[in-house]
Amino acid sequence: MHFRPLHDRVVVRRLESEEKTKGGIIIPDTAKEKPQEGEVIAVGPGGRDEAGKLQPLDVKVGDRILFGKWSGTEVKLDGEELLIMKESDIMGIIEKKSARKKAA
Repeated sequence: MHFRPLHDRVVVRRLESEEKTKGGIIIPDTAKEKPQEGEVIAVGPGGRDEAGKLQPLDVKVGDRILFGKWSGTEVKLDGEELLIMKESDIMGIIEKKSARKKAA
């Protein structure tokens, strides 16, 4: 099944959180909080401004994002748990650090 969100909505797959703390303590499933980091799976075409002009979204498929703890609506599509949220619920995009060359 292919799902295409409407307007300024995005479909997000939660990324699994670490099962251990930095100190090496294993966290049981019952004590884990749901991760607030995810990967964008699908995006809508964008919202409309007051003049009716289409405003494209800043996020794109494949982006790693951070979102609020209670953001989005949980849905199950093809047996996979996903979130549908408005772009305004997304706090930011996680970008990979570029390798900086050291000046000699």
